[in-house]
Amino acid sequence: MTAPARAPVRETTHRLIASRYPPVGVFDDLTADKEELAMAYLLESVTNDRVAILARRLPLLPESEIVQGVGASMIMAAFLHADEIGGRFTDGRLGAWYAALEVETAIAETVHHSTRRLRLSDGGFPSNIQMRQLVANIDCSLIDIRGQQEAHAELYEADDYSKSRAFGIGLRWPPSGSGENGVVYDSVRRAGGTNVCVYRPSLIQLPVTQADHYEYRWDASGAVTVLKLSNVGAS
Repeated sequence: MTAPARAPVRETTHRLIASRYPPVGVFDDLTADKEELAMAYLLESVTNDRVAILARRLPLLPESEIVQGVGASMIMAAFLHADEIGGRFTDGRLGAWYAALEVETAIAETVHHSTRRLRLSDGGFPSNIQMRQLVANIDCSLIDIRGQQEAHAELYEADDYSKSRAFGIGLRWPPSGSGENGVVYDSVRRAGGTNVCVYRPSLIQLPVTQADHYEYRWDASGAVTVLKLSNVGAS
């Protein structure tokens, strides 16, 4: 399939991750060089049960893609600690900055995936998860498939990512030459919403800031309520 055209995307992105306050960015204040930063990530992984995944993924990032600064840990986590299954446009080799251009879309996306995981677990409901909102700007060229749900329906399957994943692999890991920066696409979880999948950590502009906290609460039947938390502070 011929790749759709590229489009400049200069937007604020919203990413929601499961977390409890306060967030800790272990590497945000490091001033080491790139080689030392890479070693720091590997040393940190000694206490992480996914050390083998991290050790496999880190070499896939060029030295120039190891970012540092306020929020750098949150960027790197998106690439190094991603789900081994992959996502809509990624496989298990390396994660990406999956985010939305609207916080409402980010909520809809994460509620969908969290609910699906809970339904696959015995005794998954009732349950609750606290989420924090990460806000970061991007200004880069992305493959644009917005408004093409009919022309490229295979990329917008609700739960079958086999074709969209193959499409993304071809963009990111082409047989020759450098890969694309990522994809901008319509959300299938929220009408009118827009998502991005950015393949390069360096394209996520620092600082990454923390905004609101949310709590997703599922009752025994699996119905979910989303609450914005107020007065969240360090204990």
